[in-house]
Amino acid sequence: MKRGRTQEKFSMKKCTSKNRRVKEAVVHSPSPPEHPESSEEVCAEAESDEVVYREPTVYNRLLTSLGSSNKVVAHVNKQRLRQEEGRSDTEEEEDDGETEEEEEDENVGTESEYSTMSDDEHNPIQGVDEEYPEDHAGESMMQESSSDHKIEEDDSEASESDEEHELSFTVQSTRDASSSASAFSEHLGHKLSGEDVETLPKGMWKFKWESPAIDMPNCRWKGTSENFMDGFESYVNYDLKPKLYKHWLEVYKKSGGKDFDSSKRRRFFSLYNSYRDIFHSNKKPFYNRGLEEDSCSMDAYLMHSLNHIFRTRDLVKKNEAKIAKHQETSAEEVLCDDAFLDQGFTRPKVLILLPMRSIAFRVIKRLIQLTPQTQRVNVEHLDRFNTEFGAEEDTDVDDGDKDTSENGIPKPQKSSKPSDFQALFGGNCDDEFMIGIKFTRKSIRLYGDFYSSDMIIASPLKLHMAIGQAEEDKERDVDYLSSIEVLIIDHADIISMQNWAFLATAVDHLNRIPSKQHGTNVMRIRPWYLDGHAWFYRQSIVLSYYSTPEMNALFNHHCVNYKGKVKLVCEHKGVLQKVLLPVRQIYERFSADSIVQADDARFEYFTKKIFPKIKDSVQGGIMIFIHSYFEFVRLRNFLKSQNASFCLLGDYTKAPDISRARVWFFEGKRKMMLYTERAYFYRRYKIRGIKNLIIYSLPERKEFYPEIVNMLEGSSHDMVSTALFSRFDLLRLERIVGTTSAKRMISSEKSIFAFC
Repeated sequence: MKRGRTQEKFSMKKCTSKNRRVKEAVVHSPSPPEHPESSEEVCAEAESDEVVYREPTVYNRLLTSLGSSNKVVAHVNKQRLRQEEGRSDTEEEEDDGETEEEEEDENVGTESEYSTMSDDEHNPIQGVDEEYPEDHAGESMMQESSSDHKIEEDDSEASESDEEHELSFTVQSTRDASSSASAFSEHLGHKLSGEDVETLPKGMWKFKWESPAIDMPNCRWKGTSENFMDGFESYVNYDLKPKLYKHWLEVYKKSGGKDFDSSKRRRFFSLYNSYRDIFHSNKKPFYNRGLEEDSCSMDAYLMHSLNHIFRTRDLVKKNEAKIAKHQETSAEEVLCDDAFLDQGFTRPKVLILLPMRSIAFRVIKRLIQLTPQTQRVNVEHLDRFNTEFGAEEDTDVDDGDKDTSENGIPKPQKSSKPSDFQALFGGNCDDEFMIGIKFTRKSIRLYGDFYSSDMIIASPLKLHMAIGQAEEDKERDVDYLSSIEVLIIDHADIISMQNWAFLATAVDHLNRIPSKQHGTNVMRIRPWYLDGHAWFYRQSIVLSYYSTPEMNALFNHHCVNYKGKVKLVCEHKGVLQKVLLPVRQIYERFSADSIVQADDARFEYFTKKIFPKIKDSVQGGIMIFIHSYFEFVRLRNFLKSQNASFCLLGDYTKAPDISRARVWFFEGKRKMMLYTERAYFYRRYKIRGIKNLIIYSLPERKEFYPEIVNMLEGSSHDMVSTALFSRFDLLRLERIVGTTSAKRMISSEKSIFAFC
């Protein structure tokens, strides 16, 4: 009977269907003509306007492709299309009357790279945990769940909802599936507009509001979009899952805390839980008299990470239960609703990048302590973790939840090295590590397979190596980075002293569409993953002791969260008062047209203005302090070409050569010494015999400036230091001389300044 309709009825149905779609596609088009047209003309116009249809998304093309070989998928896809077009289920019979030729016309170009993902022979599932039963392998795609997202029996209570809700078939929206109006559901449930997709990658951000930073004098938060800082208390339990909130409150009280509501921990958590991109560029580190602030920030981002992971697990678990309850009668009706699009390509959702193992040891131990006791009855592979990351005396994990924020920080010993150096480098300083962490029903599994882990903690160097291996060996991949929703970069200042390019490479490879399936149920993947828009939903949190141009570039161009940005802006007092000697400090400004030309302009100024004064000097004892290794190499080659008498103390100078150079310089056998900031950061050698100090480029770490200038102690001559700078060195300059003086020195008509 369906095929026996008259041609006229069939044509009218086709016309009506197309008109409906055209109307949706051109909702923003100019107003229609004043005179209505006949039905035949309307139909003809609708057919001619097919080119106005919105191009199918990657998600729709994928479902259409899968539906060609799977009737269930095809049925669900049709229901989704009917809902999007506003059609009722009673219109299905009329739609079925369309010819196969029409269906082929609508499906032109739907072939995609994901159509091969259903072929398990060519795309074996990677990272499958041994807990997953093998008898699920033969189930249909609509009934199976990915091995990375499947809630196993051991995980059935891993993120159990704190409120008991009776299961009902009433389909909830994505926003309400996890919790009512939580920041989590609001953020991930947002749908981007076409304008957002076009403008976000351009990074045209305008900071519209400011808010004072409590407990941080001379600092203020600046943000895009609306000001949310005054609404921190709008959520119950500060938007934390009740179990997490209760446990964190207990830990806080046991550590001696009294007012959690006004604590730094709570304020930092509310800031991070806004799901905006955050750049905290003035965080006092634990190794430099900033243990309290550093610990508060660490607690906040760890609780935010746990909250995000457990809410994700809650959402998947509830949807799994609904599907299992109704899969025999109405599984298709369940899966066609957007509320069940709750997954990414792979399971890991949080990535924390840290510079060295000792810091990772401190972070992971605190993560274990902040996890509720019922969910950390057993910490798997803890002995291995303590051996590889920590010192032997720190192998015990606190079971009483006492405040152990200092765990993993070596106590300063009697040494010639500064106390901050001992606290930072007294532990395991290895910068090559990566560890997956998985939360199950009653345990935390360290060293889990990356594809079955909830969180990955790694160093930029290790990720850079993994990416390089994946590019060389096609059998390897880093697809576990494809679904990261929360990125945290802590101690970015230390990472900048290692190799910032490694970090930039790692961030650039986040949220890419994976090369393999990894067992994911494509019917559960959020559409914005498949459309390649995942990086617009990723929250990036960058925490640093100070800001650099490289950090600003990363934050401006690689952090494109649609929710907006928040950054800390501070006015600095400077550190000139920490220079204890009567040194005449000269600052000479050179001109540079752009930041690209700044290095060449600095080198030219040195070779023409500074070097001629010291070339023929018989005095000796000239130390040239250099910030960058590339500047170091350039000066080294120049001095060689001038047959100058000099020695080296650089980033890669071996210990025997360093000892020899220090003796030569002290005894006057070498007139000049080149000393880099990175070498000083890792070694802290105090140089004797300095009579004239030339700071070729200012150090990033402000405390290094007075330490280097104070090395002039013992000089019998007039103590003088000369520092070169340009307007592009403002960030470093203001940390040393103060914000007010730096701005004056940059804009003044004079080019030489003196501080005594």
